[in-house]
Amino acid sequence: MHIDVNPLPLVSIITPSFNQGRFIRDTIESVLSQGYPRLEYLVMDGGSTDETVEILRSYGDRLIWRSAPDGGQADAVNTGVRLAKGEIIGWLNSDDTYQPGAIKAAVDYLIAYPEAAVVYGDAHYIDEQNTVIGTYPTEDFDLDRLAQACLICQPTAFIRRSALEAVGLLDVALHYCMDYDLWIRLGRDFRIDRINGFLANSRRYLETKSFAHREPMFQEIYTVVRRSFGRVPPHWKVCRTYYRLVDLSWPLTRWALWPARRILPKGIHHWLRKEFPVLLGRISAGHVSPGDRR
Repeated sequence: MHIDVNPLPLVSIITPSFNQGRFIRDTIESVLSQGYPRLEYLVMDGGSTDETVEILRSYGDRLIWRSAPDGGQADAVNTGVRLAKGEIIGWLNSDDTYQPGAIKAAVDYLIAYPEAAVVYGDAHYIDEQNTVIGTYPTEDFDLDRLAQACLICQPTAFIRRSALEAVGLLDVALHYCMDYDLWIRLGRDFRIDRINGFLANSRRYLETKSFAHREPMFQEIYTVVRRSFGRVPPHWKVCRTYYRLVDLSWPLTRWALWPARRILPKGIHHWLRKEFPVLLGRISAGHVSPGDRR
C-alpha cells in the first residue's frame, strides 16, 4: 500500500459575516471554486437578519457555518480559527472574493519556502457590481515601512497556523485595523513574503466601515502604531487630516452631484458617483483594509 508521507496541507478559510447577504454568495463561490483538494471553509455569522442564513443553508455540507451573536469581526475570525483544523489559515470577509487559483498559489509558495510564515499578493478593488475599479497599493514587506502604511491587503494573506498561534489571535478590542495590528506582530517574529499576481478582490463602496467610520478607524490606527512603534508616523497624520477635509467636503460634493444629473451627460454623472469612493481610498499606500463584515 502506498502511503503519501507529504500530502498537501489542509487550508482553512474563515469568513466573518453579518448582514452581507447581497455579497456573500459571491464570496462563498470564490472559495468553493478554487479547486484546491484539501480545503475547509468556515463561515462565522453574527446572527444576520437578512438573507445570509438562507444562503448558507443552501450550501449544505460544502461549508461549516454558525449564526449567533458575537463580539464583532475579530471575535468571529478568532472563533473560526479555533474551530479550524488547517495548517494554513486564510481570512476572507463576506464582501470580498478570491481570484481563481489564489489558494494554490499561496500553498505552492509556502511549500517551496518553509521559512516563510505569511504570504500575500496583490488585490483589485471592486465595486458593488464586481467591476474592477482600482488596485490596492501593495508593497514588498518591510517592517519599518509597515509603521507608515498597511502594505498587505488582508484578503490576499495566508498564514501558517503555527505562526498565528505564536503571536496570538486578533485583538478583539479592535474593530477597524485588527489586520494591521496582526501584520505588525507577525512581522516582528516571522518572515512575511509577497508573491507576484492578484490573489483577491477587495470591495469598496460608501457603506463600508473604512468610509462610514473614518475617524474611529484613524483613532485605532494611532493606538496600534503608537503601542507598536512608540510614535505615530507623519504619514498617518497627513492621511487623517486629508480625510477630515474630505469628510467635510463630501456633503457639498454629493449635493452638487444631484443637480448635475440634469446638466451632465448621464455617463459622466454615473462615472462621478462610481469613482468617488475609489478616489477617497487611494492615498499613496495609506490604507488599512479591515474588511467590511459589519
